[in-house]
Amino acid sequence: MMSSGNKLSEWNDQKLQRLTEKISRQFFQRPFKHQASFNSRLRTTGGRYLLVTHNIEINPLVVIHGKTELLIGVIKHELCHYHLHLMGKPHTHQAGEFKNLLMSTQGIRYVPQLQPLKLRYLYVCSDCGQRYYRQRKINLQKFVCGRCHGKLKLGSHFAS
Repeated sequence: MMSSGNKLSEWNDQKLQRLTEKISRQFFQRPFKHQASFNSRLRTTGGRYLLVTHNIEINPLVVIHGKTELLIGVIKHELCHYHLHLMGKPHTHQAGEFKNLLMSTQGIRYVPQLQPLKLRYLYVCSDCGQRYYRQRKINLQKFVCGRCHGKLKLGSHFAS
């Protein structure tokens, strides 16, 4: 399969399709009859199941992360949505059927952070000293410290 040294260039949609079909037969005892592909526009998720087309899209950063178990776990997660939806059963993350199927196939519930956060602002409470790192600027007239309700001030701005 894939070792931790492999790069995304060794993976393509056809290889992903074959792996998805294999996992579907092995863990769900059902065929995967639709398309699995990489989608580089995915940013905050490991993959997604498309309800209308029944296709599965995988974030290529999962492969770049370099762990076979992570890729397989994401595929299992999306296949849980896929098979439950096609069987007419509840397929959302909150549904008991989804949680049970995910647990029985040993799929993953959450994908670890795939990209480092770009924390550009540091805010400091002027009363208690609590520090808040943020990606975006916040309105200092509107927000206060969550710990003591003190006034916040901009501590640092990191260029990105």
